[in-house]
Amino acid sequence: MRRFLPQTLPAWVLLIVIAGLLAGQVATLYIVAQDRAASSDVVNYYRLNERAFSIVQLMQQLPPDERRQMAFGMSNPDYALAVADQPAVTSPIAQDDQLAELEDILVGRLSKFGVTQARVRRDPATLDDKVPHHRPEDSEIGEVEGELLALAAGFARSDKLTASIQFADGQWLNFTEPIIPPGPVLSLASLPLYAVVAALVAAMAVWAIRRLTAPYRIMESAVRRIGDDLKSPPLDEAGSREIRSAAHAINTMQARLRAYVEDREQLAAALAHDLRTPLTRMRLRLSLLRGSGVRAALAADLADVEAIASSVIDFATFEVAEEASERVDLLSLVESVADGHPQATLEDGAVQARELVCEARPVALKRCIANLVQNAIAYGKQAEIGLARSGDFAVVSVRDAGPGIPQARLDAVFSPFVRLEASRNRETGGLGLGLTIARNIARAAGGEIVLANHPEGGLLAELRLPLAV
Repeated sequence: MRRFLPQTLPAWVLLIVIAGLLAGQVATLYIVAQDRAASSDVVNYYRLNERAFSIVQLMQQLPPDERRQMAFGMSNPDYALAVADQPAVTSPIAQDDQLAELEDILVGRLSKFGVTQARVRRDPATLDDKVPHHRPEDSEIGEVEGELLALAAGFARSDKLTASIQFADGQWLNFTEPIIPPGPVLSLASLPLYAVVAALVAAMAVWAIRRLTAPYRIMESAVRRIGDDLKSPPLDEAGSREIRSAAHAINTMQARLRAYVEDREQLAAALAHDLRTPLTRMRLRLSLLRGSGVRAALAADLADVEAIASSVIDFATFEVAEEASERVDLLSLVESVADGHPQATLEDGAVQARELVCEARPVALKRCIANLVQNAIAYGKQAEIGLARSGDFAVVSVRDAGPGIPQARLDAVFSPFVRLEASRNRETGGLGLGLTIARNIARAAGGEIVLANHPEGGLLAELRLPLAV
C-alpha cells in the first residue's frame, strides 16, 4: 500500500489539494441538489395552490352538472380535472407534515368559496408516464420550441400532486398537478465546464506548489552538489524573496565550508612542507655518523617521516589545486596509466570499449586510476584493468592477485591513514591515503569507487563514472 502513496512533499501537497477540491465539488453539488429540491417543492405547492384557487373561484357558483361539463372541457392527459361525488384522495391523513400544512392553507384560503375540506397526495409517475416522449425530428424546430417540447416531456414523466377539494354541497373537485421535473445538477452540457474549472484549479495548485517548494528543491540539489564538489559555482541569488534567502544561505554555508577546508588543507600542506628543511638537515647530519650502530635505524625512521610528509602534501594539495573539468576519453587515459606500470595489463574487452567519454578533471582522474593500479600492484603483485559500459555509467575495474580484505573492513580502508595489518604489510609501502584520494576524485566527478573480494580471489576495485552527454 505504501508504494502507491506519494514519496515527496510536493506530491503529498498536490494530492491533498486535489482531494480537497473533489470533496468540495461533491459537497457543493450535494448542497445545490438539496436546495434545488427544496425550492422545487415550494414552487410546486405554489402552483397547486394557485390552480386550486382559480378553479374553485370559477366553479363554486355553478350547479353540479355544469361543473362536470366544465371540468371535462378543461381536462387533458397531463392535467387531469374532474368533478365527482367521491374524492380521488381517499385518505384524510396527509403523507407528511408539508402536505398537511398545504391542506390547511388551501382550506383557509378557499373557505370563503364554501370549501370545507382539502386533501393532497403525492403520486409517483406510472409506467406509461415514464415512457420517453420522443422529440420530433424536424430541422425547422427552433431552439425555444425544442426546449418547450423537452420540458413538456419532462412534465409527462415526473411525479404528480393529486388534490381533492370538497365544495359546500358535498361535491369533490379532483385534479392533478405535475411536479416540475428537477434539472440535473451535473449534465453532459455542464460537465465540460466543471472539467475546465477543475483543470484550472489543479494547474494553479501545481504552479503554486512548485513555487512554494522551489527553495526546498534548490537546497536539495545544492547540498547534493556541494557534497560532490565543494568548489562548485555558487547559486544564482534571483527569484522570489524565499528563493533568494535560501540561495544566499546555501552560498554562505558553502563559502564557509570551503574556507574551513582550505585553511586546514593549506595548514597541513605547509606543515608537511616545512618539515622537509629539518629532515634534510637531519639526513646530512646522519651521513656524518659513519660506523655508528644506530645509523641504519635512524635512516629508516627518517625515510618513514619523509614518506609521511610527502603523502600529507599530496593529500592536502589535491583539494587546493585548481583544475577545470573537460571531456576525457577513458580508454586513452586507462592505456596511458597501464603503459606506466609493467605489472598492469588490460583485459581484451577493455581495448574494445571505445567512445566512453566522461566529464572530469583529467589530471585528477588519471591520478585516481593510477592510485587504484598502484594499490593493486603494491598489495596484489599485479593489476588487471577492465573497461566497460553499464547503462549511463562507465566502469573501470582493477583486480589484483592479493589476499583481499575482510568483508567488514571494505569501507574502512577509504579513511585516511587506515591500513589493515592482517592483510597488508606496511613494508610493501603506502600510508593509507591512496584510496582516500581516489574516492574523493571519483565523487568530485559524480562517480563512486566500490571495493569487493573477487570470487576467484583478489580484490576488485570498480570506479563508476557518469558518461558525458
